[in-house]
Amino acid sequence: MTRILVSGASGIVGYGILRSLRRAEKKLHLIGSSIYEDSVAPAFCDTFELAPKTDDPSYLPWLCDCIRSGGIDLIIPGIEIDMHQWARHTTEIESHGARAMLNNPSLIALCKDKWRFFQDLQSAVLGCEIESVLEGTYEELESRFGRPFLLKPRRGFGSKGIVRVDGKHVFAKHAAEVGATLMAQPIIGDDENEFTVSAFCDGRGGYCAAMSLRRKLSKDGFTEKAEVVENGQFSAVIEALCKRYLPVGPTNFQFRTAGEDLKLLEINPRISSSTAIRAAFGYNESLMSVDYYLDGRAPIQPTIRRGKAIRYIDEFIAYEDRLYI
Repeated sequence: MTRILVSGASGIVGYGILRSLRRAEKKLHLIGSSIYEDSVAPAFCDTFELAPKTDDPSYLPWLCDCIRSGGIDLIIPGIEIDMHQWARHTTEIESHGARAMLNNPSLIALCKDKWRFFQDLQSAVLGCEIESVLEGTYEELESRFGRPFLLKPRRGFGSKGIVRVDGKHVFAKHAAEVGATLMAQPIIGDDENEFTVSAFCDGRGGYCAAMSLRRKLSKDGFTEKAEVVENGQFSAVIEALCKRYLPVGPTNFQFRTAGEDLKLLEINPRISSSTAIRAAFGYNESLMSVDYYLDGRAPIQPTIRRGKAIRYIDEFIAYEDRLYI
């Protein structure tokens, strides 16, 4: 039986991956890991592993021991920090027997700093970059980008840490961080025209399958509402981005439109938070990854059902004498 470990299983990406893998026709033994013992993770996996923090010196030995003792075949990162840690230590990790589901290491490193990524994208002359700067007074930035404008963390994920600057008093609170940790950008379009596109990429400049959602974000920066849309309006720019960056496996592209303009918010070189939503509509990138990373079978474009999704709060209950229900 194939044994798969998903890290960050207490978070929306981690348990979204586990829920998607549960849809497999073949039996998989799912191991979920989390630093939180009192989390929902055990509800979605066959075996739960309490993990040390990823930046703890004991983390890599712990992970390698889990792989070895658990006979794990594939490990899938459910949190950003794990992806970066695994990418730095792939050879050591895989020497213990498991394949790490990771994207192109160069793309992972480039996407870690959004300013570096902007500079590279700008040099590619694809026309989908969002103008960004690392310096300027409030008056200069307001004149350049209009009001309000954004201060966006150079490192991070989702919409965490983004500051909407609608006045000089807001800018003053963060002015010292501009350049070192924040970059300034205009606001592109509006909240009604934001899209998340997942493509399963081949590492050679192309992609095998894709699915697109129009989305609205929660206050935590994850997809809260989504509607399936056609891939066509994104296909040309995704083809160009694949040729430029050679992503491999599940890759998330986020866009906003303003009139006829299509602008790239960011690339996440991993499975994104909307993965369980995608699986429910027929695009199961987690199962695609098992076939691709373990057996070398590239996916084909699945038939996608049309519809909408809304996330809501639910509960899992654990009694003293039985598992979650």
